[in-house]
Amino acid sequence: MLQKLENIEQEAMRALVNIQSEEELQKLSQQYLGKNGELTQVLKGLGQLEPDDRRNVGQMANKVKTSLSEQIDNKRISLSDSAPVLDFPPDLTAPGISPKSGGLHPITQMSYDLNDAFHSLGFVIFSEDEITSELFAFDNLNFPPDHPARETMDTFWIKGTEDKRGADRLCLRPHLTGASVRFLRKYGAPARFVYPGRVYRNESTDARHERAFFQYEALIVEKDFPFASGHLLIDTILEKIFGRKVNTRMRAGFFPFVEPGFEIDMECQVCGGDGCRVCKNVGWIEVMPGGTPHPNVLKEAGLDPEEWSGFYINIGLDRLVMMRYGVDDVRLFHSGDLRFLSQFR
Repeated sequence: MLQKLENIEQEAMRALVNIQSEEELQKLSQQYLGKNGELTQVLKGLGQLEPDDRRNVGQMANKVKTSLSEQIDNKRISLSDSAPVLDFPPDLTAPGISPKSGGLHPITQMSYDLNDAFHSLGFVIFSEDEITSELFAFDNLNFPPDHPARETMDTFWIKGTEDKRGADRLCLRPHLTGASVRFLRKYGAPARFVYPGRVYRNESTDARHERAFFQYEALIVEKDFPFASGHLLIDTILEKIFGRKVNTRMRAGFFPFVEPGFEIDMECQVCGGDGCRVCKNVGWIEVMPGGTPHPNVLKEAGLDPEEWSGFYINIGLDRLVMMRYGVDDVRLFHSGDLRFLSQFR
């Protein structure tokens, strides 16, 4: 074993003389001193030797390791000193290479802008997990048992829970509205809160639809809240976001969780109301449902619908970003194409 150590030291020293680069030096260091190097293997085998041999071999192995480490360090210094020197001094006034900068995704930026707008109106921000249950996604929101949204053709159910019911049947949240009951149960009323987040729908994609997209909900629950104030809220928020007045309209629409319910449209900002493929050539695009919380939803939240009312909206965040920047295909925002996204930094 002692002879083997001498051979290792001699081989390493001979190889060290011919080293010409830092890369070669690093390879040699790994070969002899690395985790699986030749000298390391000798040290790992000391436990198999007799006590006397173990002491002699250990002392010599440590001596060889110390000597070889010093020679490698000296060689590294030598290589550094022999590096080529520029024949001219560097020009410190020359422009450098600018580091690449990142930026917020346009949907994230829109969400932050909405947060600021609602904050100024006294709202708080709430969030929940992206996995929810049939209880909060449908049962608490007045969806009938046979509603088609409960089917797998619309909702992504978690494997292993498809045959269960209520709180035990789990899914990727198909909308954010279930958070309204969670919030009201926890904090009670009166309440003004928003809850942004990603939702999931099992549907075909096109210029206006994605399977995973972002929503931004807002809910006011107060006593004797006038419906006209809800419409004013919509106009105020859109004007704050776009920096100008935006024409809106409300059409009667049915949603299980509001009564009365409305489809809320805004004038298409891509075509200016002239008609394009985004608005299906009608000049208007639906951006949110809205209305007064349904009495059954308020009951599930532990509130008396005879005493409390309010106003609810669910903003299609992706579509609102399309309107802000004049983008005609929502799929571009989720493509991961930096050529497209870098425009919004």
